[in-house]
Amino acid sequence: MPDLSTTYLGLKLKNPLVPSSSPLMQDVDNIRRMEDAGAAAVVLHSLFEEQITQESEILDRSLDQGTYTYAESLTYFPDLGNYNLGPDGYLEHIRKAKAAVGIPVIASLNGASTGGWIKYAQEMEQAGADALELNTYYIAADPAQTAAQVEEMYLDLVRAVKASVRIPVAVKLSPYFSAFSNFAARLDDAGANALVLFNRFYQPDFDLENLEVVSDLDLSASSELRLRLRWVAMLHGRVKADLAVTGGVHTAEDVLKSMMAGARIAMMTSALLHDGIDHLRGVLADLAKWMEEHEYVSITQMQGSMSQKSAANPAAFERANYMKVLRSYRTAG
Repeated sequence: MPDLSTTYLGLKLKNPLVPSSSPLMQDVDNIRRMEDAGAAAVVLHSLFEEQITQESEILDRSLDQGTYTYAESLTYFPDLGNYNLGPDGYLEHIRKAKAAVGIPVIASLNGASTGGWIKYAQEMEQAGADALELNTYYIAADPAQTAAQVEEMYLDLVRAVKASVRIPVAVKLSPYFSAFSNFAARLDDAGANALVLFNRFYQPDFDLENLEVVSDLDLSASSELRLRLRWVAMLHGRVKADLAVTGGVHTAEDVLKSMMAGARIAMMTSALLHDGIDHLRGVLADLAKWMEEHEYVSITQMQGSMSQKSAANPAAFERANYMKVLRSYRTAG
């Protein structure tokens, strides 16, 4: 039996399969089932920056309502004993998940500003989270905001969080940076322990009949893996941070490609939403079978074996291969 173990964020994992942030994580029973099916760790659903801000504003308004009318106004106050402030509920969920499973539990914060994040990052650590993922999701829509300002905002967030907690911190990124390699290196210098490539921005669509902008969720496909493979392969060996692939991981082949590019783990979400949590068992069985058939003794043996630094044709990852690919295409007939 090949050794499937790997390390990520300083954590020893039994294999590289990690279910990532999704609605499935809101149910502790689902997390138990993931562990039973072979998951090596889990990333919880995100606590959103908007939740922290909105819930605090709601509480403030409730406390202020009718305060200056008459003495009985004290009855307007919410019952704080039963008031489930979103962030507090999330912290309790961390505690329950940690008590329910033996695999590492990684908490997730979604946003882009420091704000109250430092406080909640510390409280997530105190609640028992083994690590923290900063699930950055920011649309730079302001024409006056420069790329340098956006990057500095991310870097400030990472520095602030790293300075406030002792647990490892991963940063989940989008690919929409003009000089991604440089930005990855700067995140590395800022103290990020891992880079997770890539976040999937959900795109709005137009309803032509009702003339409305609608939000829709499309699950990923294995075809989306190529962008992740390319950047992991180019960054492998050039940054100290661990690299993780997320988006497009559905099969054992997808996991193998991710490892060979240089990732420490392959995160899976859409496949579990589509095929169920037990899909993990089949992927792990196929992974072990392929490694045995191809005489790989361990996951670590293959990690980075097809990265740009190790590839026979490093130019295949860059522009030098662009014209060759175009010329190689032939239309039908």
